Amino acid sequence: MFRKMRPFLSLLVLTLVLSSCSEYQKVLKNDDVKAKYDMAEKFYEAKDFKRANRLLEQITPKYIGKPQGERVMFFLADSYYQIKDYNTAGYQFERFLKSYPKSDKAQESGFLVAKSYYMLSPDYSLDQTDTDKALQKLQTFINTFPESEFMPEANQMAKDLTEKKELKAIEIGKQFTKLGQYYTLDYSISAAAAMDNFILDFPGSIYKEDALFYKMKALTNLALNSTEQKKKQRLQDAKASYSTLKKNFPQTQYEKDAANLMEKIEKELENYSK
Repeated sequence: MFRKMRPFLSLLVLTLVLSSCSEYQKVLKNDDVKAKYDMAEKFYEAKDFKRANRLLEQITPKYIGKPQGERVMFFLADSYYQIKDYNTAGYQFERFLKSYPKSDKAQESGFLVAKSYYMLSPDYSLDQTDTDKALQKLQTFINTFPESEFMPEANQMAKDLTEKKELKAIEIGKQFTKLGQYYTLDYSISAAAAMDNFILDFPGSIYKEDALFYKMKALTNLALNSTEQKKKQRLQDAKASYSTLKKNFPQTQYEKDAANLMEKIEKELENYSK
């Protein structure tokens, strides 16, 4: 019997969908703001954010300064977020906060501003402008709502973004170190400087061990390829960097490579002790 009912049920669903679409198109095209508001709310509650968004775009300017304005503006911003238009969502949530700073939705909106920019943050290998912007928005949220229920997620997002910036910085330093092995000494100088800057900028980074080892490697490359006039001092600098690595990470994962570099350094320094 169920099989016999299938065509009828399918037809009924199709009819309801078509009817809903027809009604939606009709309301979308007319000038009845109240009808658009009611339908937008219906679609929003049903999580049909795409259609809700189109209606909300049309009516939001009409509700500025009116009692429903706060609700409409929040729905508009959130509908952009739900359809993954994070750029517009962040902008709209910021507009909402400026218009309704004391709203019950202010805390959630502040969080979603930051999360919208967090979602725009690209892979670490790309330009990190949006990552910097997301970190700035997260810091604003954390400072404004220190007791927020969203704080654990906000802190985790900040950690993710910071580690992404750290990874980009460390990879740039590694690349300079690699180039310093085959090309001009300038790359080795840049690599050592990049690692110094990394350690200053991210003192608690999970990549600190990498930074200390690659600094040693860059300084060793620099020393071994230097002129006699500068070689001794640069060898001593490379040796000091090994001591720093071992002091911070006695059981370093780079022990074998670091020991090999140290052997080369000591062998070269012997020439100056004779």
